Amino acid sequence: MRGAGSTGAGGRTSVTVPAGPGGAGGAGARGNVPAGGPPARGTVTRTGALPDTSAPGAEYDVAVVGAGVVGCALARELACHDLRVALVEASGDVGDGTSKANTAILHTGFDAVPGSLEGRLVREGRRRLLAYADEAGIPVEPLGALLVAWDAEQLSALPALADKAARNGHRTTRVIAAGELAAREPRLGPGALGALAVPGESVVCPWTTTLAYATQAVRSGVDLHLHCRVESARPGRPHRLVTRRGELRARYVVNACGLFADEFDALFGRHDFTVTPRRGQLIVFDKFARGLVRHILLPVPGRLGKGVLVAPTVYGNVLLGPTAEDVDDKAATGSTAEGLAALRAQGRRILPALLDEEVTAVYAGLRAATEDDDFRVAAHPGQRYVTVGGIRSTGLTASLALADHVVGLLAGEGLELGARRPLAPVRMPNLGEAFPRPYRDADRIAREPDFGAVVCHCERVTRGEIREALSSTIAPATLDGLRRRTRACGGRCQGFSCGPAVRAMFEEARR
Repeated sequence: MRGAGSTGAGGRTSVTVPAGPGGAGGAGARGNVPAGGPPARGTVTRTGALPDTSAPGAEYDVAVVGAGVVGCALARELACHDLRVALVEASGDVGDGTSKANTAILHTGFDAVPGSLEGRLVREGRRRLLAYADEAGIPVEPLGALLVAWDAEQLSALPALADKAARNGHRTTRVIAAGELAAREPRLGPGALGALAVPGESVVCPWTTTLAYATQAVRSGVDLHLHCRVESARPGRPHRLVTRRGELRARYVVNACGLFADEFDALFGRHDFTVTPRRGQLIVFDKFARGLVRHILLPVPGRLGKGVLVAPTVYGNVLLGPTAEDVDDKAATGSTAEGLAALRAQGRRILPALLDEEVTAVYAGLRAATEDDDFRVAAHPGQRYVTVGGIRSTGLTASLALADHVVGLLAGEGLELGARRPLAPVRMPNLGEAFPRPYRDADRIAREPDFGAVVCHCERVTRGEIREALSSTIAPATLDGLRRRTRACGGRCQGFSCGPAVRAMFEEARR
């Protein structure tokens, strides 16, 4: 069973000013709260046998299966209590599934189904994540969005969308005419009839968000077990999870498996929903395209989702996508010629000049669509088991509120939380272009010259940043993981120039 997590990257207006190191790892167990001090660190394991949890009282209080953005947020929330918690992930890194490949929008929830769990958690999650981003150093840029109407039918739908936004508590949206739209987005394609302006829609770094949650969880006592696919389960008291690295026992289990949530549910005898992978292909344009767009440009939503958008990223690029293709294969993350051609055709209508810019990369992510339009989150009475399923791209925004909601469900099933305790602090390295980067920080370079030695010239990544990532609490196990922590090899040349130097540093750290 694969333990994947849930969900999916700039202008110059800013909310947060990130800075600071990722830190190093350590060891710890249940609670381990020194008098007057923070909890002991948890462990990060990738190989070897799991800790022995077979003796009475040695089991984990809670095992969270799936280290995507939602699973990591939940592990962090559980670390606020004197509990022994395991975060279990099939792959070799956190955020390695849906969470690494989305559109990185921090949603307001203006177009959620009114009264839905998703709508409530997205609104609350956005508030919490904005505050947490400021605390933890996660880059967020509040650009605002424009839902552009290209025909009379779409234009007539805008007032109803504004009313829906008001019912969701978002009362600042307004319909704007074609003239104002053209003034706000002068490079927009011809034929736009108007738009719904949605203040507050933002772009965020999804990689840093997931890693910040996991880092803080580990520093606060959570054990993170990677390369630890759950292959079978023996529900009971305690539950026994059989993994490729041995058996893990836990009093409570949370299913945060994203695309595989329905299959993991079946291990506990539940068949409440089916996950259909919905592939979203995207095109990443080079940084020279950034001046073409000022807002997140959204289409009027359709049956399969929000449709194709054009959005700046916090890294200074521009995204075009995603497609919305229901597929059978939960590993079908490849791009297709047909999908990319369709994106380019829609992009040419939305922002014609964008198609003349260089493409940095293409990628595809899979969203966990189900039969329902809402999140599938439920505690199962008497089982000591909670399902967190059907978490689509809004899971990034909702993550902290989802975590709080799930902890409440666990408490309702009998988990004794005890008093809250402070978490170990975390301050993440900045990956955002609208914020200070090390290569421009003369004071830091004077103290630590490696932060002035640029290795990746496309993305301006320094030797100091790479070394810091390689010694961090949850160090990267692959070059792709290093890229998500630093942006190294993620620019125009895709590592053609800096690849050998980056790989040499990576291999040296592994030795």
